[in-house]
Amino acid sequence: MVVGLQEREIRSYEVEYVLQLIHLDFHHGTRKVLTREGRWVKPLLVSFIDDRSRFLCHAQWYTNERTEDLVHGLCQALQKVGLPRSIMSDRGSAMISGEFTTGLHRLGILHLPTLPRSPHVNGKQENWRTRIESRLMAMLEGEASLSLEQLNLATQAWVTQEYHRSHHREIDCTPLDRFQAGPNVGRECPGSEVLREVFRIEVKRRQRRSDGTVSLHGRRLELPSRYRQLKEVYLRYARWDLSRVDLIDSRNGCILCAIHPLDKAANAQAIRRVLVPAPAPTSPKPASGIAPLLKQMMADYAATGLPPAYLPTPPEDPT
Repeated sequence: MVVGLQEREIRSYEVEYVLQLIHLDFHHGTRKVLTREGRWVKPLLVSFIDDRSRFLCHAQWYTNERTEDLVHGLCQALQKVGLPRSIMSDRGSAMISGEFTTGLHRLGILHLPTLPRSPHVNGKQENWRTRIESRLMAMLEGEASLSLEQLNLATQAWVTQEYHRSHHREIDCTPLDRFQAGPNVGRECPGSEVLREVFRIEVKRRQRRSDGTVSLHGRRLELPSRYRQLKEVYLRYARWDLSRVDLIDSRNGCILCAIHPLDKAANAQAIRRVLVPAPAPTSPKPASGIAPLLKQMMADYAATGLPPAYLPTPPEDPT
C-alpha cells in the first residue's frame, strides 16, 4: 500500500509565526454570475489564508481554475502581506504546474502539497468556505443578475469590514489583531515586474539555421543574428503570455535578450544587415614562465649564499 494513502490519525495544528504557512485553495461557488458574453457560469474563489492568524491575504473570484488565474491571485496576496515561508495546497493541475512551482522556488517559498485524500490537512480553508456560503452569499441573494465584478467588490468589502474584524473563537481574537501582533517571519515582496518574470518555465528548442527561428506552441519566433551559431537555445516564458519570451544563458540563467514572433511582412521589405563573421577562436597565449618579481626574489636569495631552507628528496639509484 502507498504510504501517502494509509489511514493516519487527525490532529489539529497551528504554526507559531505569522506568514510561516499560507493555505491556498480554489472554492467552487454555489451562486452563478452573469458574464459579459451573456452566459451564466459558476465562479471559483481562490483564497490565501494565514495559518496562525486566519488573516485572509487575498481572495478573488475567477471563471476558470487556470495557472494564469492562480498566479494572478497569488501575486496580489504577496504584494499585500509579503513573502511567506511556505504555502500549502492540494495537487490540482494549477498548483503543480511548471510556472507556479518554479515561481515559488525562485522566491524562496516552500511548496507543501497535501497528501491524496486528506482534505482535513487544509481544514482552515474548509472553515473559510463555510463562512463564505453562509454569510456572504446570503447577503447577495437579493441581487438577481450578479456579475463577476460585483461579486469581487462585495467579497473585498466583506472581508475587510467584517471578516477581519470579527471575533474568531479558535484564536480568541480577531484575525486582524492576531496578524498585527505577530511574530511575523514574512519577507519583503519584490515589484510587479519581478513577480511577472519569476512565474515562467524554461524550455529548450533547436534553432532553424536557414532563417534563425524557433518554434514555440505552433508559433515561430525570430532570434537576433548574433546568436545564429547556436544549435540549441533556451527560452523562458509563461504559457499564457507569449508576448514576453526571453532567450537565456543555460549556464547561469541570465537573460540574453527578448525574442519576438516572426514578422514576415517586415522581412518582405528586403532590408538585410551584413553578417559580421563570428570571431575565430583565439589560440592560447604562450606560457610566460615565472613572474619577473619572483625571478628577482630567487636571484637575491641565491646571492646571499645561504643553503636552501628545505631538504630535497634523494635521487633514486638507477641500479
